Amino acid sequence: MPDSKFAKTLYRWRVRSGLFVLVAILVLAWPTWRSILIGFAVCALGLLIRAWAAGHIRKEKTLAVSGPYRFTRNPLYLGNFLLGLSIAVATHSWWCVGLFAAYFLVFYPPVILEERERMKRLFPKEYEEYGKKVPLVLPKWNRVMGPAGTKFDPALYFKNKEYRALTGSLIAYGILIAKLLLLP
Repeated sequence: MPDSKFAKTLYRWRVRSGLFVLVAILVLAWPTWRSILIGFAVCALGLLIRAWAAGHIRKEKTLAVSGPYRFTRNPLYLGNFLLGLSIAVATHSWWCVGLFAAYFLVFYPPVILEERERMKRLFPKEYEEYGKKVPLVLPKWNRVMGPAGTKFDPALYFKNKEYRALTGSLIAYGILIAKLLLLP
């Protein structure tokens, strides 16, 4: 278990720090049309996973075990990884990929472990059984927790403000395209 105070600090700072990393990445970017297209394909996958997860999660009210939560306990973080990786790939810069990797490795492992501990406290019996069957991050498509359960709820997508990931991604890709068009 991570040092709880340290993990909580990282949890609070992960988005703010991520914005600084994103700005640095966009400044260092030398995108090509090919890198943008490849990155955007990865981005679409990340956005789909995040949207799917957001339509199944009722934060801290019930343990989410349906939808993508049948395959991974952290589909939102998996989606975040894919979104960040997609932008790093779209920049066509190894420096940017390295910056993203450093950011993700510093912030997300302790945050994921802290989240696991919080879920154990909130849903002790359910989470213990769930944790035995579903991997922490990397999905296992052949190990499903159970039946599909609840259906995707579009209202939850908006309640969980998931549209912000889509908006942020479109802005980042817009900047990359503008940089590609404006750079010699």
